[in-house]
Amino acid sequence: MSITAKSTHVSMPAGDDVTELLDVAAAADLLGTPTRFVRRLIAERRIRFYKLGRYVRIDRTDVEAFIAASRVEAALVRPRSRRA
Repeated sequence: MSITAKSTHVSMPAGDDVTELLDVAAAADLLGTPTRFVRRLIAERRIRFYKLGRYVRIDRTDVEAFIAASRVEAALVRPRSRRA
């Protein structure tokens, strides 16, 4: 008998829009990182999450906000003048 892990997506109605809650594996897939990185973000409270009993869920909008907040803008490079 083998046990396979599968990611879980839960949609919860929140007013007019639907909130999509992701498990750690699905959030890691969205970020393109290992699950350990997402668990570290949770442990360090660097990303918002929901604790539902023993389960941890992360709102998709919170993952997208984390990505947006982590964006580093390109630096403007000034052309160097050549000295003769």
